[in-house]
Amino acid sequence: MEEIIKINQNEQGEAQLSARELHKELGVKKRFSAWFEQYQEMYVEGTDFTGVPGGTPVIGGNGNVQYLQDYSLTVDMAKNVAMMSKTKKSQQIRDYFIQVEKRYKELASDPSYQMALGLKASQQLLEHKDKIIAEMKPKALFADAVSASQTSILVGELAKLLKQNGIDTGANRLFTWLRENGYLIRRKGTDYNMPTQKSMEMGLFEIKEHNHINSNGVNVTTKTPKVTGKGQQYFINKFLQAA
Repeated sequence: MEEIIKINQNEQGEAQLSARELHKELGVKKRFSAWFEQYQEMYVEGTDFTGVPGGTPVIGGNGNVQYLQDYSLTVDMAKNVAMMSKTKKSQQIRDYFIQVEKRYKELASDPSYQMALGLKASQQLLEHKDKIIAEMKPKALFADAVSASQTSILVGELAKLLKQNGIDTGANRLFTWLRENGYLIRRKGTDYNMPTQKSMEMGLFEIKEHNHINSNGVNVTTKTPKVTGKGQQYFINKFLQAA
């Protein structure tokens, strides 16, 4: 099969091609941006086409390289756009894309091709393992929070949970942050931190009461704020977004 337009493969092994190359091969007289705009709204970005980061290099008449806006199209979208463009080469290019689709379907059912694709994906994982690990770290932290979310914990324990996963706030700094951001408030004339009305309404804290006899022999009730499971997830996400 003679190659009319270069077909590339994305990481999933799907056939893709340059919108600029299609525009050129079709012989469309309308400028590229105006030509593409008339079809853009008919298709779904991210599914049928994606923008090419940095654009496509094009060599000008003086030899200088310019990077022009471009899009990567699925073969199915390109086939339809070719026919809608209604140029002399529309039918020829459509037929070419039909042959390309047929060839890729044959490859998709070939076990050796699937194995090669799997090996390629494995190699890419190895080459980018450090980046993947860094991206997975916040997810691991979130998983720890979920596993602990059935039990309410003290603010100091939340600080420890954050520290275990690389976010070293310290209990005192965490208390300060919670007060400055309107989640806790100091009771007047004391050093006790209590949840604000906003925190309670959001379900981030609960107040545990404990009855005991003080040094004067008086039965008193102590109120202690604890971070709920929902609160643990909420605050961990807050810190992850800021990290």
